[in-house]
Amino acid sequence: MKDFVGELMGTFVLTFLGCCSVAVAILFGEYNSIFQIGLVWGLAVTLSIFLTRNICCAHLNPAVSVAMVVAGRMKASKLPLYICAQLVGAVLAGVMLFVLFSPSIGQYEAAHGFVRGSAASVDTARMFGEFYPNPGDAAVSVVSLPLAMLGEGFGTFLLALFIFALTEDCNVGRPSSDLQPLFIGLTVSSIIFFVAPLTQAGLNPARDLGPRIVAYLAGWGDAALPDRVGGWFWVYVLAPVLGSSLAALFFKLVLEPLNLSKLKSKN
Repeated sequence: MKDFVGELMGTFVLTFLGCCSVAVAILFGEYNSIFQIGLVWGLAVTLSIFLTRNICCAHLNPAVSVAMVVAGRMKASKLPLYICAQLVGAVLAGVMLFVLFSPSIGQYEAAHGFVRGSAASVDTARMFGEFYPNPGDAAVSVVSLPLAMLGEGFGTFLLALFIFALTEDCNVGRPSSDLQPLFIGLTVSSIIFFVAPLTQAGLNPARDLGPRIVAYLAGWGDAALPDRVGGWFWVYVLAPVLGSSLAALFFKLVLEPLNLSKLKSKN
């Protein structure tokens, strides 16, 4: 129960704070640059880890949990519990987001003359789940499914790789335990700066799927889905899991042995 509550609570805070930044940007015209939104997401990750790391492992992301299993850092038997807690936390965050901003969303829809569930309502659905190409950037009008998968997969690869590098004992250059959540948050912000213009930068299957389910049930229907070929799964669930798994293997088979050999040579 300790692991379940910790992962649920941390994923809730991470998803809620991050999605709120997108909602405020869309509905009220605040946070006019990707730099600002990226920093909010990074802070959300940092605060969520600080909140829960003494309760659970503070993965707060199914892709990270899978990577930990692949790297042998967590028992596979724990994986269903972690993923379930993360999904529940993300769904609850989506519900809270909808409850708080529902009147503002309704007013925004009326002011812009579109009906929830129509193709145009993607403009508000992106507050919950991600879309490719990013509906908020007309300059990136062509992002194919393979390119979107590559962006999300590579972004999550970097995220998982830095998590290992920042927390594993074999890396003597890692920051102190007190600073690790901050550096992980900055890693998320840095990745968002280049992935978000393409796909809105999910990097976390729970963070995307939980609020997307809420949007689907709250009236957006098919408009809550990024395409008609299952892009919500291929881009925002499968690609991050594959990317984080590759990062785990790369660290375990390449970087960890190099770090250990360096330590042995010093001794």
